[in-house]
Amino acid sequence: MTDFLAADRTSLAYHALGDGPPLVCLPGGPMRASAYLGDLGGLSARRRLIMLDLRGTGASAVPEDTVSYRCDRQVDDVEALREHLGLERIDLLAHCAGANLAVAYVARHPERVGRLVLVTPSPIGVGIAVGVEDRLGVARARDGEAWFGEAFAALEEVVAGRAEAGHWEAIAPFFHGRWDSAAQELHAADAAQKNQEAAGAFGADGAFDPEGSRAALARFGAPVLVVAGEVDLNSPPRAMSEYAGLFPDARLVVQAGASHHPWMDDAGRFRATVAEFLG
Repeated sequence: MTDFLAADRTSLAYHALGDGPPLVCLPGGPMRASAYLGDLGGLSARRRLIMLDLRGTGASAVPEDTVSYRCDRQVDDVEALREHLGLERIDLLAHCAGANLAVAYVARHPERVGRLVLVTPSPIGVGIAVGVEDRLGVARARDGEAWFGEAFAALEEVVAGRAEAGHWEAIAPFFHGRWDSAAQELHAADAAQKNQEAAGAFGADGAFDPEGSRAALARFGAPVLVVAGEVDLNSPPRAMSEYAGLFPDARLVVQAGASHHPWMDDAGRFRATVAEFLG
């Protein structure tokens, strides 16, 4: 683990795994410590993974100004990391909500990004809506799994705006291609790894600029890879196809049988896809 200082003097931390050219990795959650990413299905064998703990998570310090948890405010943290690493440009990978931060960074510093990998990205920062039928349609593909009945009934309550605490827990299997012990452990660790106060502030008013971001991405000429999960109801393939279409040079890969954490669902396929793209 290595520390560096953000522009506001908050001490931030990152964890370096593996060998090869560096790949800066931004976690989702939002505001979950980077530990849940593991080594991204063995991608550390091909690249040196620079896993940033966003401010207030993992080994990074809690900032004095908690408004700085807002997504757009954390762009300066990514830039401080690039400067700390001494890199003219960075290859950047982001998962889920971390993609909103990655896109904001690209919009502000397009010349600093070599290649961009977005893994099951949250589309809120670019103004792509995910409809109820998008989610239910993907969920219905899991019919026949032992947990499906209870989980689908809970999902119907969630999308209808009648969610209760137990419903969110019941739909957890949908976020994993296999609801096995590894997936259950990853899910159980969420509460300890996520900064709930920061998660609430991440998307506060002013955090996202969808119109400005879309315009910036239309001008971003570097190669982009969007990895979608075939059965991911959080970031379903239709929305991910629209997301990839925002870039002049983007490739969409829909990983068969995968949900929201494709490196967990088929590590070999995920690793091969990303490594081939990065070169």
